[in-house]
Amino acid sequence: MNDIFTARGSVLIAGVRIGGSIADIAIDEAGAIAEIGEAARKAIDADIIIDGTDRVAIPGLVNTHTHAAMTLLRGYADDMPLQEWLSDKIWPLEAHLSGDDVYYGTKLACLEMIRSGTIAFNDMYFFMERAADAVDEMGLRAVLAYGFIDLGNEEKREAEIRATEALTAHVKARGNPRIQAAVGPHSIYTVSPEGLRWCAGFAEEQGIGIHTHLAETEREVTDCVAGSGRRPAAHLDDCGCLTPRTVAAHCCWLDEAGCRLLGERGAHASHNPTSNMKLAVNRAMPYHWLREHGANVCLGTDGCASNNSLDLLEEMKFAALLQKFAWNSQTLLPANEAVAMATIAGARALGTGPGTLTVGAPADVVLLDARAACNTPLHNTDSNTVYACNGGSVMTVLCQGRILMHEREVPGEEEIIREAAAAAQALVGRAHEA
Repeated sequence: MNDIFTARGSVLIAGVRIGGSIADIAIDEAGAIAEIGEAARKAIDADIIIDGTDRVAIPGLVNTHTHAAMTLLRGYADDMPLQEWLSDKIWPLEAHLSGDDVYYGTKLACLEMIRSGTIAFNDMYFFMERAADAVDEMGLRAVLAYGFIDLGNEEKREAEIRATEALTAHVKARGNPRIQAAVGPHSIYTVSPEGLRWCAGFAEEQGIGIHTHLAETEREVTDCVAGSGRRPAAHLDDCGCLTPRTVAAHCCWLDEAGCRLLGERGAHASHNPTSNMKLAVNRAMPYHWLREHGANVCLGTDGCASNNSLDLLEEMKFAALLQKFAWNSQTLLPANEAVAMATIAGARALGTGPGTLTVGAPADVVLLDARAACNTPLHNTDSNTVYACNGGSVMTVLCQGRILMHEREVPGEEEIIREAAAAAQALVGRAHEA
């Protein structure tokens, strides 16, 4: 089995279901889809053949908002009010994080994402050079941002600027096309206008993305209006941070004018339904307004401290159900749009390709088990994928033609879990001793 993970070359996925038909998928040595259908077997002389019998092929999923290394905080603090959760539990523990913690936590996150069909993610956290090491080893794609927080303090702002510049230089020096840098201004309430403007200018200068939280809570809106006279989206825009390279997470408390503004600026809104429900932010993202005004709406899990899971298949279901329930519309966010949100829209937001199974696209392919109970009967692939399946139905995962999981096996899984568990235990121990 290990040969399939270490071998490099062309790949043929034979006899797999795509939509309503059975086809072959040919993947060239560069990791792109060379052909789909009857001509696939002639398109390449395959070095690796994957039997697609009883498998359903879907595009690889893209998680557009998470804090990957927070896997180490999974279950550490739950069922608490948001501010108490942050100030009493999360922030005090994070104060004891080390680079090694982020490395082991990110490897665990990568493992969980691979096992549930995610091939790319948008990450914001600390010690991100070590996160890059983990992503490099695990074979995923990632956009990595240092969490920029200046709290209006000029000295802290200068330190955050240096950290952001250092991460960007580090990522570019690695020369790994799967790993990109972004600027990560945490939010309008933790970053000063001066800090936001610097982030906007640096992102434009470097040609990199912006990853931020936006309009997550009602308090964020009321405080922003009181302080600046503007709502959060307008304030972010005034500071230059709403661009076609911006991914704004949550967006729950946007009004229609804010949704229109995101659409006009070409920004991307990352829906994080599980986190928003668990932390009771009291409003669902206004998907209907964002869609109406042309904003690109994608999907994210948030970190494992507020979601507990990185399963984007599960997140699709929560997204579809929350939108229907919150806005009282059975037809809002149907299954096909939920799948597109996790694939096409996510790939567009992170610039990882079209997010489709089409000739010329990167071979980011996930094979689901067509024999699983959740896929039986298979009247509609999108419907089953969104409403019936979860990450446990994922059998094989390829990222740019490289096989990361096959028949539920991921190389080194036991070691990754053991090391992450030890790191989490040591982290909590240090925090309790302090």
